[in-house]
Amino acid sequence: MTVPQRVSSLQQPPSRARNWVIVFAITLAILAYIDRVCIAQAAKRIQADLNLNDQEIGWVFSAFAIAYAAFEIPGGWLGDYMGAKKVLIRIVLSWSAFTALTGAAWNYGSMLVVRFLFGAGEAGCFPNLTKAFSVWLPKKERVQSQGIMWAFARWGGAFSLPLVVLTFQYMHWRSAFVLYGFLGVIWVAVFAWWYRDSPLDHPSVNEGERALLREVSGQTEGHGNVPWSKLVSSRSVWLLWVQYFCTSFPWYFFITFLPKYLMEYRKLDEKTASTYAVLPLLFGGFGSLFAGFIAAKVNQSVGSVSVGRKILSVTGFLGGCIFLLVCIHTADPLWAMVAMGMASFCNDLNMPGAWGSCMDIGGKYAGTVSGSMNMMGNFAGGVAPAVGGYILQNYNKDYHMFMYLMAGVYLVGAIVWPFIDPVTPLEAEEAH
Repeated sequence: MTVPQRVSSLQQPPSRARNWVIVFAITLAILAYIDRVCIAQAAKRIQADLNLNDQEIGWVFSAFAIAYAAFEIPGGWLGDYMGAKKVLIRIVLSWSAFTALTGAAWNYGSMLVVRFLFGAGEAGCFPNLTKAFSVWLPKKERVQSQGIMWAFARWGGAFSLPLVVLTFQYMHWRSAFVLYGFLGVIWVAVFAWWYRDSPLDHPSVNEGERALLREVSGQTEGHGNVPWSKLVSSRSVWLLWVQYFCTSFPWYFFITFLPKYLMEYRKLDEKTASTYAVLPLLFGGFGSLFAGFIAAKVNQSVGSVSVGRKILSVTGFLGGCIFLLVCIHTADPLWAMVAMGMASFCNDLNMPGAWGSCMDIGGKYAGTVSGSMNMMGNFAGGVAPAVGGYILQNYNKDYHMFMYLMAGVYLVGAIVWPFIDPVTPLEAEEAH
């Protein structure tokens, strides 16, 4: 009687418990971008209340990204070492607390400190979600899931801008940050109850889904012995860092200075500016989603995952460069923002492939590799607002000088991608 029962259980259609991991990733990505982006819409009010100039608000934007970058590798490594669950709970509670404390800042120095600690608290979020994907998802579902997650991250950021304007009609900006911080506590409560670091330990996973996840079962256990020398000497890892710097440098404009650009340079009122500012993040979400779903078809048509990723990413970087130049030379604010939206769409054609490459290159060290890549992206996020603030403060608010620089950075990304091997794991390189 035992043998027939075993055969029957193995023939079970796989359950879909792993889909809930994608749901957790989507909701957390949305919360992360709401908490990041809301300060961009609140910037003019914060400047007025705290008497900050453009260069100072630029450094406030940068403080988050610098801290976020500095703590990305430790955050990703901790996920590899002890599992994503404990680390994500710590991360979300920390960033929620400092989101709320943003509303308590009383001067330039206190705002810098709070936003730095907010960045340190949020560091490791996406590497640990990537770690969870590497454990819970079969390889064929990973890039598509990254595309879905990043699409909703962008959309969360997009619609937080008009949401913040709406919130300001009912409360002061200080109270609004407390409200946004509370949302993370709710997410933690549900996640802590449901999530397991190993799918094999979850009661909702049946034998069919266990069989589906057998190929990634070796990545479930903690792996703290990261081959650091191999990681830092890998050409592909270094070039992944460079291309992600080139992705993030222009993109940070969309979540920092964009509302100010629309109000100061394009002369739009706050409500109209918040509506137009939705377009880059909205289009970026569609870019991530499109790339996530089309990647497999591109790979199949060219007969290579590596070549397919290079095609999508190079196309994205070149498109981002071209559309930013179109935006600069478009007089009508709406059409200028459509062009900027298309630049963001092209930007995010790179996202699923870049993060998928971290999972493929990293293997059981996916959290550490993705953390290192996201570190470099957020160093770009620290540099870009500081450079932008300097340009605006010292060159008579010349936004176009800043945008020409961003277009040039996109061009560097297009040059870098053909030299990346996005599929060979570090362990395989080590074996050679």
